[in-house]
Amino acid sequence: MFDFFTPAVLVSLASGCYALGYLIINKMQLRLFVLIGSAFYIAYYATAAAEPLYGAIYTTIGLTTANLIGMIILTMGRFRIALPRAHADIYDRFNIVNPGDFRQVMKHATRTTLDQDTVVTHEGDTVTHLVYVIKGAINVTKTGAQFTMPAGVFIGEVAYLLDRPSAATSTVLAGAEIVRWDLNDMRRTSARNPRFKLAMDAILGHDLAQKVTHAVAHPASPVVPA
Repeated sequence: MFDFFTPAVLVSLASGCYALGYLIINKMQLRLFVLIGSAFYIAYYATAAAEPLYGAIYTTIGLTTANLIGMIILTMGRFRIALPRAHADIYDRFNIVNPGDFRQVMKHATRTTLDQDTVVTHEGDTVTHLVYVIKGAINVTKTGAQFTMPAGVFIGEVAYLLDRPSAATSTVLAGAEIVRWDLNDMRRTSARNPRFKLAMDAILGHDLAQKVTHAVAHPASPVVPA
């Protein structure tokens, strides 16, 4: 009768699981296949020779432990417990990303209430900060036309995404509450942290889609990205 748990079968199953994992984009599924593959490798190292290959077994156990810790971190990032306390009240506005990614994004943000009218973008000038208006009023001037924008939108997102000067002058009025990111810091962080970049791109893409929808639904009250 064929013995399923021969060393040859075990090592084949282990390498097969690793290969499947590396073909999968989803982080959790990748880690799960690597975890299963590691279990098969441990079984292989325990049976391939007359004596168990303890060095390889201990090394694989160590790598498996690191993988498990990573899986736990990824899992916890999907629950609201991962939300930063200082910004948990606004998460529902950003729930296009999971709580863990929201935490990454907000680590680089400054939240403040303005005590005076503040110009955050100048038409034709380089944008230095990305601003999200939690509450308050926004006055916008573009090619001589003036209009207002509601709270709950980003200012400067197109300039950031396309790396170009601002298309409008945007003034956030006194009393408004805002969240602000330094664009140079964002670019440095995006270069070394793909997770941050993907989360930020998703948030800004969602904001732009909402602006387009609003502009189409309410042509009398244009909402133009800054």
